[in-house]
Amino acid sequence: MSEIRVNNLSNESSTGGPTITGITTFSGTNFFVPPVGDTAQRPENPQKGALRFNTDSKHLEYFRGDTIGWTEVEASNEELGGGTGSNTGFGTRGLFLNGFVPSPGQQNIIDYITISTLGDAQDFGDSTFKAFQDSVCSSRTRSFIMGGSLAAGQTEDISTNVFSSLGNGVKFGELTDKNYGCKGLSDATRGMNAGGEGPSSSAGINLMEYITMASEGAAKDFGDLSGLRIGLYSTMNTTRGFFAGGRTASPGTVALHNNIDYVTIQTTGNATDFGDLYLAASSGGMSGSVCNATRGCIVAGYNYPSNPYPAFDTIQYITTATLGNSQDFGDLVTARTGGALCSSPTRGVTACGSNPSLTNSIECFQLTTLGNAVDFGDVATARRTVAGASNGHGGL
Repeated sequence: MSEIRVNNLSNESSTGGPTITGITTFSGTNFFVPPVGDTAQRPENPQKGALRFNTDSKHLEYFRGDTIGWTEVEASNEELGGGTGSNTGFGTRGLFLNGFVPSPGQQNIIDYITISTLGDAQDFGDSTFKAFQDSVCSSRTRSFIMGGSLAAGQTEDISTNVFSSLGNGVKFGELTDKNYGCKGLSDATRGMNAGGEGPSSSAGINLMEYITMASEGAAKDFGDLSGLRIGLYSTMNTTRGFFAGGRTASPGTVALHNNIDYVTIQTTGNATDFGDLYLAASSGGMSGSVCNATRGCIVAGYNYPSNPYPAFDTIQYITTATLGNSQDFGDLVTARTGGALCSSPTRGVTACGSNPSLTNSIECFQLTTLGNAVDFGDVATARRTVAGASNGHGGL
């Protein structure tokens, strides 16, 4: 067998190198360095399978084709833990992001828990902007905050965090317009955002949009809800997404809704009727999703159209593989609006919110059996209209 040892191979102008065919073996025990550059330095005409390290995202990425583009190579590990408090064990990780405190106002706090254990939350880092009434979705590796109400106006920004790495968020892209009071959901690869209100849509929005969670960029149009909605709920399984309840508003009037819309997440198009909530309700800023592969829950909020909105403690559920109306699941320990929601395959969690005073409590309930919630622990800062996300929800 011949052996050739060289340090560099390139063409005359240093714009390319040799093409190696057949089976190539790298036997070194040190490391292999792929091409390195920022997003703007991506090649103009890459071949499928091209591999490089992106210095903006700090991830390896590969090219999947002209209609798909560049995709990050991400490690997947939902069994996280290794901390103290509620994180002394291992399991699905839940995040509670952003929120509102009357003084000083909007927050960019991120707390985290291990959902399979009990105990107080710990500090995770900060998101890229201070806001409340954000929408949220997540893959097995990352969470995404979408939109929200800032100290002045609304935002269209999308911020992302890696579940396995404590630290601050980075910007991912933008929604199609400024929005808050919207709701998100996801399967393993696609995140969705729906409803809400913005600078020119105080009565509500019926738009649904989506992102590809492994590839940074702007959201794209998905289709329309069955009507204008603010403060709706969301839940999902591995193929379907559900948007339920919510309210519409006009001067001096608030109307609550009980309809449940559903979509097939990997397609685009308008929502289809699934059934009705047995208790018409608005989330009041309850953000996130509680679900496993077969059951989705609609948790708390308010069900009387007056201001200030009175919180209630009811948990409703749907069987996501079939059409039909919601049924009673149980009750929270403390009624609340504006809490964070997240789940593992077996447990649902809610944290923070108001009734009408702010709470820092965390509660949990078992998704596999009907029944009431129990105390889980506390977060350090009581706040409302907080977003919740996990790397083990029912859409994955």
